[in-house]
Amino acid sequence: MTQRIPEGTLIIVANGGSARVFTNVGSDHTLTLKQQGELTLQDLSAEGVSGQGPSGSVPPDMSPSQLNEATFAKQVAEQINDDALHGRYAHFVLVADPTTLGRIRPLLHKEAQARLLHDLAKDLTNAPLDDIQRALAA
Repeated sequence: MTQRIPEGTLIIVANGGSARVFTNVGSDHTLTLKQQGELTLQDLSAEGVSGQGPSGSVPPDMSPSQLNEATFAKQVAEQINDDALHGRYAHFVLVADPTTLGRIRPLLHKEAQARLLHDLAKDLTNAPLDDIQRALAA
């Protein structure tokens, strides 16, 4: 990523089942991430989250794991949208495996889209902090 990441930027690193949330506590010229928390799928079950599915109904051709991954992407997008609408961050960067990124992008509210500095299609959820910082600084 050639673009600078301002201090205070929210960094979300997700895959189909979990997400790590960081904040850039470094300067505008030095990326230093501090982990703020983790998001995990709520009520993981064979039927999906409360049978809800990624779009409010369960597609009949989805396996339970696909359903849960799509539902988790929906939950991540909803959290990003809620935080944007309540002014909890000025900017954010989204890092996710290509499938999860493709599921989250269309669900982002225009307020969240306006705050998105960059997205990176790469699964770094279980990567060490140094690897995440290196990927974002590249």
